[in-house]
Amino acid sequence: MKQFDVVIIGSGIGGLICGSLLAKEGMHVCVLEKNKQIGGSLQTFTREKTIFDSGVHYIGGLGQGQNLYQVFKYLDIMDKLKLQRMDEDGFDRIIISGDDNEYRLAQGYENFIKQLLLYFPEEETAIREYCRGVKEVCEKFPLYNLRTNGLYEEKAEVLQVDTKTLIESITDNKKLQAVLLGNNALYVGIPDETPFYIHALILNSYIESSWKCIDGGSQIGKLLARNIREAGGEVVRHCKVTKLQVENGAIVYAEAANGDRYYGKNFISNIHPSRTLEMTQTELIRKAYRTRLGSLPHTISSFMIHIVLKPGTFRYFRHNYYYHRQGEIWNLADYTEENWPLGYALFVPPSSKTKECADAMTILAYMRYEELAPWAHTFNTVSEEEDRGASYEAFKKYKAEIMLDLVEEKFPGLKDCIQSYTTSTPLSYRDYIGNYDGSLYGIAKDYRDPLKTFISPRTKIPNLYLTGQNINIHGVLGSTISGLLTCITMLGNEDIIEKIRNA
Repeated sequence: MKQFDVVIIGSGIGGLICGSLLAKEGMHVCVLEKNKQIGGSLQTFTREKTIFDSGVHYIGGLGQGQNLYQVFKYLDIMDKLKLQRMDEDGFDRIIISGDDNEYRLAQGYENFIKQLLLYFPEEETAIREYCRGVKEVCEKFPLYNLRTNGLYEEKAEVLQVDTKTLIESITDNKKLQAVLLGNNALYVGIPDETPFYIHALILNSYIESSWKCIDGGSQIGKLLARNIREAGGEVVRHCKVTKLQVENGAIVYAEAANGDRYYGKNFISNIHPSRTLEMTQTELIRKAYRTRLGSLPHTISSFMIHIVLKPGTFRYFRHNYYYHRQGEIWNLADYTEENWPLGYALFVPPSSKTKECADAMTILAYMRYEELAPWAHTFNTVSEEEDRGASYEAFKKYKAEIMLDLVEEKFPGLKDCIQSYTTSTPLSYRDYIGNYDGSLYGIAKDYRDPLKTFISPRTKIPNLYLTGQNINIHGVLGSTISGLLTCITMLGNEDIIEKIRNA
């Protein structure tokens, strides 16, 4: 019988960060992953020898000395990553129907202001006030800044600030409001709900520095897994955990679908908290807590087109595009069948063979899980293949053609550049990531009741901890911070933060 210091369920970046950090602390770590490929949203796939990211299209905070840089440096993976810095004068470009401008969101706060003033010369006071507000909010989050001794009270005052209200208080220029919110697909901005701190923490990291992973983000997961293995730990794939056995008030082992058991002193779950509790039959977890977690709303899912481009036909660029229809910036998730999509995000990934022309393109638009109801009973991954049927393929083709027609308006001739394309739906997210409804970013945060969606990494089972995007915020940086929080909670001290800051 193998006994580990820590057994981690799920190899998303939160779980791998925990595993790599704890292995570096001398612990014997085992990570269990249900899929063929590790990494959660870091997973990549290939079509016609072309690499696509499944979820992570760009990363912030990787400039020297910045928060994610320091974590990756401490874990000895920073200098091994193949990265490309995005366009410093506009990592994201916001485009709006009926407007020929490409509004640039730039790296570096002074450059961010400078670029926006090209379009809004009369709005310098508002733009500077926006930047000041973003930085001020970010300062309230100690772990985000790799500081110790953080108290809840320090950030409590900014948890109940609404993004829409704050942006509208800064400027009454509707176009500037739409540009500042233009890439809200990064967090699914909902009016009178999305807290400003979510917007601020995410945008700040990209304004500080923005990067793309050459040949995909899966390299991050592979390097973290290598750390765990080199420290004597294990990363087990094709291992779907179905049961967490509780005896004498603590978890004794995690049991896989094939009956294998993984014994541990401590357990960390990187999967959805409700999914975790479903595997745990114990009176230590009250029914009211299970019900509360199960009732929390999730962010919307998405439909994606992954395009292999004909060689030499489409110019490569080091930025992303976010499009929305005029006046719809806050309503992108409230589409109807007739007006879908109200917006899209367009990403062109770099590969080691990319030169003047792009090899691939990914286009993303919101899609509600309910649209996939006719096929919700099916399950399809590389490990467990199932044909969802001709009607599903017809649905995807119909939606893809609508999206491509819309994108063609901005990029005339794009269709002629397409060699082939594949699509993914909310069912793809559900099956690969393991959540309930294909949610892009897990549990939705609400400024009106911040404590309702606050989930502690500590559970009522003394040796079970939670990590991942539902514990903190989503994304590579958010889930990394979540991993730090989980490790600090488990270790009982913040020494690890000092080590990272001084790496």
